[in-house]
Amino acid sequence: MRILLVEDEPEMVSALRAALKRHDMVMDHAGSLKAAEGFVAIDTYDAILLDRRLPDGDGLSLVSKLRAEKNATPVLVLTALGDLADKVAGLDLGADDYLAKPFAFEELLARLRALLRRPATVQAQTFRAGHVAFDVGHREASIRGEPLTLPRRELLVLETLMRRTGRMVQRSSLMEAVFGMDDEIQSNALDTHISRLRRKLADAEGGVTINGIRGVGYLLRETP
Repeated sequence: MRILLVEDEPEMVSALRAALKRHDMVMDHAGSLKAAEGFVAIDTYDAILLDRRLPDGDGLSLVSKLRAEKNATPVLVLTALGDLADKVAGLDLGADDYLAKPFAFEELLARLRALLRRPATVQAQTFRAGHVAFDVGHREASIRGEPLTLPRRELLVLETLMRRTGRMVQRSSLMEAVFGMDDEIQSNALDTHISRLRRKLADAEGGVTINGIRGVGYLLRETP
């Protein structure tokens, strides 16, 4: 699952990144409204975690903009503005949930899982390329409807690449998606996972290839 965090407090960003990684979620981070709008314009997210007090304005303005553009990505507001009037304002503008700071990470994760279980969200959580399908909600990959069993890290590589089929994914982004901050990582670990995944996709005739751009990243594309 790919989450966009819109937050300008470094300690909060670091803590949330670690918590989400432990639950196999990939997180992009925007420190301002302008940066968040840029992320949303070029990528698709399963959910957005949104602070209100940002350097360039109230985070709720992003909710208004998304809903005006018919973008139904679930938004969970995380903010110190926890009065009833603040919560009502956020929900009325189109936020899906509202959690006041400070909060327990367990509650945040439970609320996030609840958002992602909603029917409108689940329907949008299957990515397809060639003969390969990746069901984000169930964390399952398949080829022509047949299950493709993959180890956890190869599954994370496949998800990250399929979310951006036809576009290059930087090596650093793949490293963040696959490895935790405390993992001891050998220099060729990512390449080993990708090599194994590439072979399994080819053996199963998945109709996709993984191409490397030396020193930059990888991209997954459909074969003719």
